[in-house]
Amino acid sequence: MENWYKILSTTEAYKAEIIKNLLEENNIEVILLNKQDSSYVFLGDIEIYVPVHLKNLATDLINGAITN
Repeated sequence: MENWYKILSTTEAYKAEIIKNLLEENNIEVILLNKQDSSYVFLGDIEIYVPVHLKNLATDLINGAITN
């Protein structure tokens, strides 16, 4: 995962999907890495990764979506 940047980590699957969809709608490739326990979904995180060269654009999109 050398060329990927962790843009966000959350315990809430719906938030991860919303962010993933936002980024993909803007042509940013996304990898979701689900580290949640299958029996106890409140344990562990879902990590969202984007290509390193797009991390600033992805951050701006996420911040813009949160403030709007």
